[in-house]
Amino acid sequence: MTRQAHLAAWAVGLAALVMLPFVYRDPYHLHILVLILIWSFAYTSWSMMGRFGLVSLGHGGFMGIGAYVTALLWNHLGLSPWVGIPVSMVAAGALALIVGYPCFRFRITGHYFVLVTLALSGIVLQVITATRDWTGGSLGYTPNRATGNKLWALQFDDKTTWYLVALAVWVVGLVVWHWIDRSMSRYALEAISEDEDAAAAAGVDVTAEKLKITLISALMTALAGAIYCQYQMFITPDTVSGIAVSLQMVFAAIVGGLFVSLGPTVGAIITILLAESLRIGFGTRAVGWDNLVYGVLLVLFIIFLPKGILGSLLERLKPQRKPSPSS
Repeated sequence: MTRQAHLAAWAVGLAALVMLPFVYRDPYHLHILVLILIWSFAYTSWSMMGRFGLVSLGHGGFMGIGAYVTALLWNHLGLSPWVGIPVSMVAAGALALIVGYPCFRFRITGHYFVLVTLALSGIVLQVITATRDWTGGSLGYTPNRATGNKLWALQFDDKTTWYLVALAVWVVGLVVWHWIDRSMSRYALEAISEDEDAAAAAGVDVTAEKLKITLISALMTALAGAIYCQYQMFITPDTVSGIAVSLQMVFAAIVGGLFVSLGPTVGAIITILLAESLRIGFGTRAVGWDNLVYGVLLVLFIIFLPKGILGSLLERLKPQRKPSPSS
């Protein structure tokens, strides 16, 4: 497919997605689509790092910061989410740099890096739970309903508006993905993932490149948490923070296709539909079952489909090169 045809296909697909809520207005289905778009953006944020071998289990912490900081600033200081969201993103980015710099500077990689980020996610979860006088703890937290300008409070009652907001955020995630994919940082990070010493010898600033992609990933994840909070108008530590959320991101990105821009979106479709199917089919008896299914499927996909569903499908659709005739 030529570049022009590729862009035309994206334009047609995006136009169809924009028109969808004006043609099909079922509230429940629009709700599911909004959740898929928000979580697709969160999973894409994680895959920014994961595709280069930087496996993080701390993104639940970044998402929790985005959600709770935005809601707390609105409830206690009256700061609009238009102000609170950038503040929460800065807070998540600062935490990412504080944790990431010593890790990258002292070559903490592999499973050691995973353990550090795991601790980060757990610490954020414990802080949210322990400060229950402010955050509501494990009982959850609800942003105050706006009595005036809904746009200023980023609170909308209709699903169509939220669908368009979530769609815009999702598109931003894809744009950032393709921007990184076409930048020199991609080649530097791929070289780092293969051999840090060789990359450094070739002139790559290993620490700076790792910090850059970690910062971008953390900022995007915090934005996902803030948008999720504003949409649901209720958050708990378990739904936006902690190891369970981080593992959900890992599962969705790997199952959908870690190295394909739309892979995390496919993963989001699977995770959201799976959770909804269990909730509708089994009710409260299925609480926690989705995490069990995620774990089993993750093992199976790593073994049999390491490129994920979309990645494996695209690999099969690629035209096979015919062997050149022997002379």
